[in-house]
Amino acid sequence: MARYGIGTAWPGAWTTLVINVVGCFAMGCLMVTELHRTTQLFLGTGVLGGFTTFSAYTGDFQHLVTTAPVAGIAYLAGTLVAALAAVTTGATLTRRLTR
Repeated sequence: MARYGIGTAWPGAWTTLVINVVGCFAMGCLMVTELHRTTQLFLGTGVLGGFTTFSAYTGDFQHLVTTAPVAGIAYLAGTLVAALAAVTTGATLTRRLTR
């Protein structure tokens, strides 16, 4: 629901990138919590899996690469790098804040 609202308010590939990066940050935070494993799985695959939209990411990439190839490649690489950085940052910050 949140993803749909954000995507409706600001449609486009770059909105998808932001949604996925925010979801990856939250996933990084979740990975290092001491929540029960079942709760982590529910929140990770259920809630955050529903929030992020990597299927739209591939569709956005396909559209961009055919209309603006350089932007498409930048989007592909930028999303990957930003998502991995967000997971790492979320996990690192959560570890530091919960010591």
